Amino acid sequence: MLAEETPVALVYGGSTEAVLMATPDDLEDFAIGFSLTEGLIESPEDVAELTVVHSQDGIELRMWMHGSRETAYRRRRRRLAGPTGCGLCGIESLSEAVRPARRITAGGSFALRFVAEALELLTAAQNLNRATRATHAAGFVRPGQGLIAIREDVGRHNALDKLAGSLRRNNLPSENGAVVVTSRVSVEMVQKASVIGAPLLIGMSAPTALAVRTAAAAGLTLVALARADSCQVFAGAERLALA
Repeated sequence: MLAEETPVALVYGGSTEAVLMATPDDLEDFAIGFSLTEGLIESPEDVAELTVVHSQDGIELRMWMHGSRETAYRRRRRRLAGPTGCGLCGIESLSEAVRPARRITAGGSFALRFVAEALELLTAAQNLNRATRATHAAGFVRPGQGLIAIREDVGRHNALDKLAGSLRRNNLPSENGAVVVTSRVSVEMVQKASVIGAPLLIGMSAPTALAVRTAAAAGLTLVALARADSCQVFAGAERLALA
């Protein structure tokens, strides 16, 4: 079994905002999640209409926003056509590339052993990757409640966007859990995770220096290089307890 990837265009009011190579699953979650994490909307209710249109060349996610969001969208117009997992290609403003992450207001604490538990839960639920060995995953885990949601995609940014869309479309609170990703942690992964609002971000691979600085400035606890028996805490260690 091979993983599928296809061009997916995100279209707002008839204008193409982005074209990304993505796994053609959970497309409504992708549309809403991308819109949220890119700051184009504040809630799913800002999208008045969403239509998934399949064609020979790919898929269009056609959205029409309510009038109050249209002006904000025009202020941050973005055109990109990136390879798999590319999130910043073609962005028009340098300031947009390094925009601050949203401030995390959720508190709480997590036992350090929860990191390993979250990784185990995410790994066990990666059905598409188990079949193809070619996809990333992003999941949301709550202590004592397990894996709340997971999304998989050939692109790491796409998987995180799909997770964001799933949580918000299903009105699942994110203040008391962790976002877990199978990839390295770039600055954009931190920016997107901060929109979700979870106080803890766990990555299986390494972070970039800018991602660490951005997480620290946003009050996000960042754990990376996470394994079953080890991890490294790069920001927000005060939320983690050894017990």
